[in-house]
Amino acid sequence: MHLTYLDSNSWLFEIGSKRILLDPWLVGSLTFGNLDWFFKGSRPQEHPIPENIDLILLSQGLEDHAHPPTLKQLDRNIPVVASPNAAKVVQQLGYTQIISLAHGETFTLNASIEIKATPGSQIGPTLVENGYLLKELESGFTLYYEPHGYHSPSLKEVAPVDVVITPLVDLALPVVGSILRGNKNALELAQWLQPQVMLPTAGGGDVIFEGFLTKFLQTKGSIDEFRSLLAKNNLSVQVIEPKSRDRFELQLQKRALTI
Repeated sequence: MHLTYLDSNSWLFEIGSKRILLDPWLVGSLTFGNLDWFFKGSRPQEHPIPENIDLILLSQGLEDHAHPPTLKQLDRNIPVVASPNAAKVVQQLGYTQIISLAHGETFTLNASIEIKATPGSQIGPTLVENGYLLKELESGFTLYYEPHGYHSPSLKEVAPVDVVITPLVDLALPVVGSILRGNKNALELAQWLQPQVMLPTAGGGDVIFEGFLTKFLQTKGSIDEFRSLLAKNNLSVQVIEPKSRDRFELQLQKRALTI
């Protein structure tokens, strides 16, 4: 299993000989509703579009997960697995193979990787987007991704999970509260899933954020503090801080079967 972090929420997964592009923002700036003054993300250098992509995986329909300028540059014939909200985005862009997954539904890619949608981030009062469990069928290795730190208790039923990608620190706004929920939420998730490896996502990498909203964003905690939390709770988990555009291999151990 190889991973490449492409900043913010964007990843390239190489699992079971398949290349999966997750929540890609690779070109142009990141804004919400074209309101640059309110919030804008940019990077010194755009990422090249990865080649030979077997699947695009989208967890949410918001621009920081389903980024229209990036999706316009990708081949519209690449299959897309998406939350129902994100499926609407790629449908409007002319993608030809769209699999919309509701919570609990699964899709299997070329008899190689099983992808299951889990309840994820709550966006507004009624919309709950997707997290994902990816399972390499040959080895049985599993990976869980949720970009805002909203984790359904139903995940306990699928433990153990080998790799977890989710926020490990909090990002909060006054009055509103946490936008990214790490720290105690991530610790609870580690207790549920007993992962071998955890990696942070969202907001990181080689990205510059500016605009009115950024004046009020507050980071609470750090990766080192999270490592200490794991140790205090007797959890033996490797925490990896990925660098932008570095491709690295995860060294995972086969777990003993329990009866």
